[in-house]
Amino acid sequence: MKSNNLSERLLSFSVMIGAIVDSLPRTRMGNHIANQLVRCGTSPSPNYEEACGAESKKDFIHKLRICLKELRETRIWLRLIAKASLLPASKIDAVIRESEELCNIIGKSIATASGVQKTRQP
Repeated sequence: MKSNNLSERLLSFSVMIGAIVDSLPRTRMGNHIANQLVRCGTSPSPNYEEACGAESKKDFIHKLRICLKELRETRIWLRLIAKASLLPASKIDAVIRESEELCNIIGKSIATASGVQKTRQP
């Protein structure tokens, strides 16, 4: 995947998160999740951009790890929204899938940059 494609995908993900945050009910639980989700769900995009401008390989990997950490946190908040039925599944399922795909892409990028390769099991 090209850097620009991933950058656009992460930016679109941030927009989706914004829409979900604005759709959450204005309850104590909804407000708490909204506050957490708006922070972690919009940070992968700028963190990825910082990684693209990293000063070293070590810095690049570090910034990608931050991006992955925020994506994983976002994923659990999204799952909580679904599990607590705060929004209809039709509104949240595609965003959960996208968070999983982005986690996989960033995780693979970290492994590649780190020189880590999984050995195949017979």
